[in-house]
Amino acid sequence: MKIGVVSLGCAKNLVDTEIVLGFLSDASHEIVSDPVQAEIIIINTCGFIEAAKEESINAILEMAAYKEKGSCKALVVMGCLSQRYTEELWDLIPEIDAMVGTNELDLIPEIIEQAAAGKRLLKKREGFFDYDQVHRRISTTGSHFAYLKVAEGCNHRCAFCVIPAIRGRRRSRSLESVLAEARLMRERGVQEVAVIAQDTTAYGTDAETNIVELLRHLAALDIPWIRLLYTYPTSITDELLELINETPNIVKYIDLPLQHVSGRMLKSMKRPGDFKSTRELIRRIRAKIPGVTIRSSFIVGFPGETEEDFQELLAFLKSERLNHVGIFKYSQEENSAAYGYPNQISEEVKEARYRQAMGLQQQISRELNEELVGSKLQVLMEFPSAESDLVMVGRHQGQAPDVDGVVYLGTGTFEPGQLVQVLVTEAHDYDLVGEEVDCD
Repeated sequence: MKIGVVSLGCAKNLVDTEIVLGFLSDASHEIVSDPVQAEIIIINTCGFIEAAKEESINAILEMAAYKEKGSCKALVVMGCLSQRYTEELWDLIPEIDAMVGTNELDLIPEIIEQAAAGKRLLKKREGFFDYDQVHRRISTTGSHFAYLKVAEGCNHRCAFCVIPAIRGRRRSRSLESVLAEARLMRERGVQEVAVIAQDTTAYGTDAETNIVELLRHLAALDIPWIRLLYTYPTSITDELLELINETPNIVKYIDLPLQHVSGRMLKSMKRPGDFKSTRELIRRIRAKIPGVTIRSSFIVGFPGETEEDFQELLAFLKSERLNHVGIFKYSQEENSAAYGYPNQISEEVKEARYRQAMGLQQQISRELNEELVGSKLQVLMEFPSAESDLVMVGRHQGQAPDVDGVVYLGTGTFEPGQLVQVLVTEAHDYDLVGEEVDCD
C-alpha cells in the first residue's frame, strides 16, 4: 500500500517516525510524500503544550479530508497526543480509523492492514516499546545528519511539564545498542549525529553507564560532528565539559534549557538554581570550553511571575549574552503540577513579555553574529535555499538543526554533508552569509 506520514513535534518524536517508516518499508509498503496518493495516512502527533495540541488536531482534520478527495482508505493517529488524550480523541474525531500511543511503533504495519480492511481499532499495550533493539530507520533528515535517541522518558517532575506522564520514567538504552546504531549511521555516511533524550546528560544512570562514557565511545567511531542536545543544569559536570573541550569531533555546543533564572520562579517550577548559580554555571562552561556556543530556552508568564522576576530574566540575558535563546509563553497543561497554581498570568502579559525578551535576544544574537564577520568557520552543507537553487544552506558547529540559524553560500557547488571552509562576509539577526575559501 501507499503510505503517507506526517510527523509533528520534537526530534525525539521524529526518531519514532523514522522507526515506523522502517517497519513499513520492511513490510513492503511504499512511502509517498503527496497525501493525495496515499491509501493510508499516519500522523505522529505532539501533545506537549497547547499550541502543539492544536497543530496536531488541525493536522488530523486536514488529513481526514483526503478520505473524501484522495485515495485514502484510513487515517491512523499515533504519538504523544493520542497517548495523552486517548478516549477524548477517539470519541470526538470519528474520522480516525485507528489509534495507538507512543509504545506501539512495531504494531503499525499490522494495524494499517486492519484499518484498510474497514476495521476501526484502538490499540494500547501495557508495556513500553523496546528501543534497545537496533531498528532500521528511514531517514527524514537527509543522508548527512541523524538524531540518535539514547533514552526515553524522564525522571524530573518539572511543574509545567507532562512528559513523564506521557512517556514514563527514564529508560536508558544499553550502551551496546546505542553504539550499534551509531555505527550504522556512520557506515551510511552520516556526518553529524545529534545525541538526544528528554534529559541527555542523565543517560546511563539507570543502566550502569553514563553520558561521558557514551560520548567517548561515539567519538572513537570517527563521526565528524557529534552534538549533545537537551542537557540538564545539575548534570553538567567538569568531566563532561573537559571531554567536550578535548575531543575534536564533539562540537563545542551546549544546549541547556534553563527555563528561568529567578530563584523564586525556579522553585515554583520545581527546577534547580537561581540567578547566581545559573550565572556561575554559564561562566564555568565558558571557562572549561573556550569559544563554546550556548543555547537555552526560557518560559515567560509562569504562574506568579512578577515584573521583578521577569526583569531578572532580562538582566541575565543582557549580562550573559547567550548565543541562541528560545522564549516560550507558559502553557497551562492539565495534569501538570502548575495547572492548578494560583496567580495565572494573562495572555496579554505573556505576549508582552515574550516580545520584549525575544526583541532583546534578537539584538544580542545579531551583535554576536557581527563578531563573526571576517572569521573562517567549518560549515556542513545541507540543501539548496528555498528561495533559490543558486544559494546553498549549511550550518557551522554553533548552529543546531531546525532551532538555530544557518549559513548561506551563493557560490560553489556543494553536496549535502560536505564540510566546507567558509569566510563569513555578512551577519543577520540569526543567519550568516559567507563564501568558500581554501583550508588553512
